[in-house]
Amino acid sequence: MTSPADSSPVSTGLLWPETMPARDYLTLIGTGAEDQVDLAAAALALASLDRPQALLAEARSHLSKLGRSVAVAFEAVGRDDLGARSFALVAALARQEGYDGDRDHYDDLANANLISVIERRRGLPVALGIVYLHAARLQGWAAVGLDFPGHFVIRIEHGGGRAILDPFNGGAVLEVADLRRLLKAAHGPTAELETRHYNALPDRAVLLRLENNVKRRLIAARALSGAAEHVRRMLLVAPDETGLWRELGLIEAESGNLKAASTALERFVAKAPEGGERQQTRKLIQELKSRLH
Repeated sequence: MTSPADSSPVSTGLLWPETMPARDYLTLIGTGAEDQVDLAAAALALASLDRPQALLAEARSHLSKLGRSVAVAFEAVGRDDLGARSFALVAALARQEGYDGDRDHYDDLANANLISVIERRRGLPVALGIVYLHAARLQGWAAVGLDFPGHFVIRIEHGGGRAILDPFNGGAVLEVADLRRLLKAAHGPTAELETRHYNALPDRAVLLRLENNVKRRLIAARALSGAAEHVRRMLLVAPDETGLWRELGLIEAESGNLKAASTALERFVAKAPEGGERQQTRKLIQELKSRLH
């Protein structure tokens, strides 16, 4: 019942060959165009770097099964409208499979690892959002993540209508009042909704948001070597994100890895536009190199 007129951003992107190492696949994603990003496959590849012994075949099979479950739920509704599509996603993912937010152990790093999320059916908003986006796009439906701060949500579109869903809370359909409440909970009572909060987030940026969750928690725990590793993973999928080189350099400098810090900061200086931050970074590189001698 899917309308051929739908302008769906289905991600058929670069498939992940089973024999290809995860880092090689992520590097391919990083050098490819945005429309080549296969969101779920890339998230699985990132997850496998922390779970190298995990059975990826089971995770891949489950993701395919989710697509079929959504299709069955959608057919059972007997009509094709925005409400039917929202219902099918929630029926299959939240009710049938039990996907929901992990409120009891929100900061557990497993909540950002897609393999663990699939196994536990629990996760952070962005990790669950990736599952929802994948299942929707397998139907050929238009589905995107939104650049909404503090709480990742997705949007599906059909027939000129739009619905915003909250994968962390059972796929609940969010109205303006709900979004305003989420925003104020994350950024304080004076925060107000802006047009940019409804902007679609490119899939590459969704992957960065996923990894950023882990990086921030590791920095807070003073696990700086782990934080640096996750910035390197972000650079695999987004090598043109210049600011990540500076962030990596600062983390390495704080860790005492002065040579690695200088190298990363030099990459930033080579790529960044002229400005105050670039000048400050040049001075920092000089200071680091003076400490190396």
